[in-house]
Amino acid sequence: MRFDLVDLQLFVAVADARSITQGALRVHLALASASARIKGLEAALGVTLLKRGRRGVEPTAAGECLLDHARVVMHDVDAMRGDLAAFASGARASVHLLANTSGLSEHLPKALAAFLGEHPDINVDVEERESTDIAAAIVAGAADLGFAAEHALPDHVERFLFSEDRLTLITARRGEFAGRRQIDFQEVTGFDFVGLTHSTALQVHIAKHAARLGVRLRFRARLRDFDAICQMVAAGVGIAVVPEAAARRCARSMPS
Repeated sequence: MRFDLVDLQLFVAVADARSITQGALRVHLALASASARIKGLEAALGVTLLKRGRRGVEPTAAGECLLDHARVVMHDVDAMRGDLAAFASGARASVHLLANTSGLSEHLPKALAAFLGEHPDINVDVEERESTDIAAAIVAGAADLGFAAEHALPDHVERFLFSEDRLTLITARRGEFAGRRQIDFQEVTGFDFVGLTHSTALQVHIAKHAARLGVRLRFRARLRDFDAICQMVAAGVGIAVVPEAAARRCARSMPS
């Protein structure tokens, strides 16, 4: 069953005016066309929608039911037009933002919250991707903005520095690597790791680096956030690679 918006608009106008003639005038239709549309609507629904009388027309029980639904539909259509008009005029906007795991968890939330508070007519759709995928998506026009590691960006991509961060190895304070300032990734590939779930961009990035060395890292636990990972590392479950900002933040709560 299909409904024509003009028919619904006409029916609301006729019901409000209690007159097909006046209703037709309100929606700028000829009387003959309006009468034919009402009859067609009744035929399509298989019910009588209007009772004709000397003083005009009034909805039947079925007509009242249709009227309630028609008002909701027309209200939604008007709201849709208003929203789309705002986008067309530039008053509203929706931004597709891609971010790597570090940006999404450590750097963007506070800045993004402040931005959205200052710009109530802008919506942001944030999606987590690996930095190399972000660069490719920006070049292809599949996203508006990206938060990625600079080394992954081609020269012709416009960029500006948002924050500085790097990946760092974390270990228990009394672990084998405790106290060392620099550790080569190849030195730790044989140890137990604690990491993020498979689907996160950072985990994909780390797995690729391990694959280039011809190894597959052994994970004792996979969790969904850096705080939980740091707690596991502090307990001696394994070591982990996390953004430096997360490591510094978590270090303050790790056991001494």
